[in-house]
Amino acid sequence: MFNFDDANKKSKEAMDVAVKSYSALTKGYQAIATEAADYSKKSFEDGIAHIEKLSSAKSLEVAFELQTNYLKASFEGFMAEATKIGEMYADLAKDAYKPYEAPVAKTAAAMKSAAAA
Repeated sequence: MFNFDDANKKSKEAMDVAVKSYSALTKGYQAIATEAADYSKKSFEDGIAHIEKLSSAKSLEVAFELQTNYLKASFEGFMAEATKIGEMYADLAKDAYKPYEAPVAKTAAAMKSAAAA
């Protein structure tokens, strides 16, 4: 027989889990957006500083060395930032799934015991 109280309780639990997961997603995306904006700003400022240095180069050799060092530093900075943001996305996925761990485990245990009976 259908029990409205049980259905209401299950619905409330599901909504609480969804809200917690959504909250984790929102915080994670906000942190990633902030990190990306900070990196973009720093990268732009570094590029402007490089152009200023490059324009004051006295010889082609110095300009070539400045450009080489800038490209190397830019690539290393990009790779470090990409790794950091990748780790942030992995943490975001873990945090978003965390509220579902207990209900999924509870359902799996109930199904396992029902199958054994």
